[in-house]
This record gives sequence, structure tokens and C-alpha cells, in this order.
Amino acid sequence: MKFLRNFMDKLAPTFEEGGKLSKFYPIYELIDTILYTTADVTKNASHIRDGLDMKRMMTIVIIGLQPALLMAAYNSGLQANLAIDAIGQNPEGWRAGFLVWIGLGFDPSSLLDNFFHGFMYFLPVIVVTMTVGGFWEVVFAIVKKHEINEGFLVTGMIFPLILPPTIPLWQVAVGISFGVVIGKEIFGGTGMNIFNPALISRAFLFFNFPAAMSGTEVWTAVDGFSGATPLGIIADTGLASLTDVTWLDAFYGFIPGSMGETSTLAILLGAGILVFTRIGSWQIMLSIFVTAGATALFLNQFPSDTNAMMTLPPEWHFVLGGLAFGAVFMATDPVSAAMTDKGKWIYGILIGFMVIMIRVINPAFPEGMMLAILFGNAFAPVIDNFIVRANIKRRKARYGTA
Repeated sequence: MKFLRNFMDKLAPTFEEGGKLSKFYPIYELIDTILYTTADVTKNASHIRDGLDMKRMMTIVIIGLQPALLMAAYNSGLQANLAIDAIGQNPEGWRAGFLVWIGLGFDPSSLLDNFFHGFMYFLPVIVVTMTVGGFWEVVFAIVKKHEINEGFLVTGMIFPLILPPTIPLWQVAVGISFGVVIGKEIFGGTGMNIFNPALISRAFLFFNFPAAMSGTEVWTAVDGFSGATPLGIIADTGLASLTDVTWLDAFYGFIPGSMGETSTLAILLGAGILVFTRIGSWQIMLSIFVTAGATALFLNQFPSDTNAMMTLPPEWHFVLGGLAFGAVFMATDPVSAAMTDKGKWIYGILIGFMVIMIRVINPAFPEGMMLAILFGNAFAPVIDNFIVRANIKRRKARYGTA
């Protein structure tokens, strides 16, 4: 490792100001700080020193995403293999050829068959996301002459998890480009954006390419097979029509849906990591779940013959769609969420209320979490502003300076 440190130190003058490759210093700095801690540290008062920098914070979030990522691969393959088994279709294409080449098949009862089949869909999406999104990060870092921010690593990990397995790869590239460039960089980069970049990317795809983001054909990666998500089925015909899916199936994640959003169990494991390390706000998570449950329970008191979602119990809302994933990994984004302690509660309550209202009252959007979080992002600065002003007013009154 000493040899590597010496090698990086010898390269430094080439990339620093005045060097031949000074324009590419952000790339050098990125590699150097991934391998080693930064050389720029505070030593004297009055700075608060903390061992948790942005890279380490982003690393913990990525670790928290791993259970959902593993389930994304496994469940995508499971749903595809179940569909293949149901229709008796003989799979074709490079994915099928690769599985056969490594000695695997399409057996829904085989853990390895399911995992590797699903991985063949998830891997290209995350590779395109990281490549294209990383390209834009490097371009803006070079043009603005600042370091490459690690926030994209989390965005690049979350975005594939909120997409269907059949999403065309060119749409993945367009979506992440929009999210990075329009959703973040034009606001000034990491720490300056007012909306979650991953959600901006998904919203762009949802409204511009609805056929690839919704409907009955996009959730199972098998040609010739169609089937809506459980949430879509309930919105159309009610909970009673969901005869082949139990609540535990939905909780574990063995249902069709966006690749990383189906398993509430995997998401809660990630939530435990974020809360234990104090990276994710438990106030936001708890307020979203409690408010969503209370709102759903209230609407249950008003059954409707024309709206099956009015009677969907709260426990089903928690395990269907993106409510759990959004509450844990996207609503808690420290940049676009409320930052004050009281503001976090209000922010979470707003999102929890909005997601149920959108799901139940608006038949055009049976999901709702994406729009609810973006709505919360828009109001987060206003919420914090009122909280700060109220604190200033109380302090002035306390010390007689009002």
C-alpha cells in the first residue's frame, strides 16, 4: 500500500494546478480519496472534527441498500421464471444463453436460477446508470473545477431499484441524464438540489414514456406475458381479487413491481442500518408510516362501490408499491428533506398524508409515493424557514429583545 501511496503522490503534480492534466484533477482526486482519506483535515479550534465525511456517509447508505439490491435480482428472476413456467415459453436471447452456458435454467424453485436470471436484467440497468450518470458528474466537475461528489453513488444505486425490469436501456440513460443535469447540476450540484435526483429521473421517464413505466406488460421480464402489480389489481377490482398473493408474500417481496421496492423486509433491514448509524432520520420514517397508516384507516371508514382503494387496510399500503422504499431511502435524503428536528416531523407527516390521498383519491396514480416525496421536497425549505423563524421569535421573547 505504501507503493500505491507513493505512486499517487508522484502523479499529483501532473493533475494539480499548472500540471499538464490539471483539467482532470477531479478524476485524480476521486480515485485518491476513495483509496485514502483526504489530506485536507482540520487541526485547530474552532472546527468540529468528525470522522464521518461524505464518502463514508454515502458508503453506509449503499450498505443499507444491499438487502433491497439482492432482492431486486432474486425477485426479478423469480417473477420471470414463474411466468415462463406458467405459459410454457422457451426463453431466447443472450440472457437465456448465458444461463444455459453456466449450467442454470429457469426453475422458480431454484434460488440460483432466480437470482442469476434476475441479475441479468438488473446488472445492465445499473451499469448504464453508473456509466452515463458518472459521465455527467465528471463533465460538470471538470467544467466547474470542483471535486467529483459522492452523492451520485447513492443516486446511481437507488435509480435502478425504482425501475421495472423491462425498462429499455436507452431510457435509463436518458432518465439518469435528466436527473443529474436538470435535477441536480443546474442547481449547483450536490447539496444544492431541491428535489431528489433519483425521483426526478423516474418522474421524467414516467411522464414521457408511460408505456415503459406502467401498465400490465412491464413488470415481468418475459415476452408474451402480461400481469399488473398487486397494487394495480387492487385499484381496479379490490383486495378480494388478489387471491394468489398473501400479505406475507408482499412483505417478503415475492410480487411483481419495481425491482428494489417489492420487499418491505429487505427495506426494513436497510432502515435499521441507517437509523443505527444515524445516517437516516427515524423521525421522517416514523412520521411517514404513522401518518400513512392513520390516513388509510380514516378513509377505510368511508367505503365506496366505485373506489376499491378506499377500503384497503393500512398494513397492505405498507407492503405494496414504493411506500416503504421511498420512506426509508428517498424521503430521508438529507439534501432535499427538511433539516430541523420539528421540520422533519412535519415533512414526514405531509408525505405520509399525500401518498395515501394520491393512491386512494386519484385513480390515475395508484402508486403515489413518487409524487408525494417530490411534493414534500418542494415544501421542505418552507417548513424549515417557519421552524427557524418561530425559534428566533421565542428566543427574542425569552430575552426581552422582541
